[in-house]
Amino acid sequence: MSPEVYVDIFREALYVVMTLVAVIVVPSLIIGLVVAIFQAATSINEQTLSFLPRLMVTLLTLIVGAHWFTQLLMDFTINMIDSISQVVG
Repeated sequence: MSPEVYVDIFREALYVVMTLVAVIVVPSLIIGLVVAIFQAATSINEQTLSFLPRLMVTLLTLIVGAHWFTQLLMDFTINMIDSISQVVG
């Protein structure tokens, strides 16, 4: 058993985590930027105005992407179970 197997497993795990986080966070960042520009243009300094749209977009992203998120995690888990023989043996 070579160290490359462990590096590949770790790399794939990091890729899955980064993909899931990016898909959830990027829409929230974009909406946050749009709201910040709107607040700067209108001089409205209300904290809830920036929080609520980001929360709604994050929840909507989780609802819309739940099937894809679950499928990605299931594929990763099945791949890890299949690679047990490489790691142990």
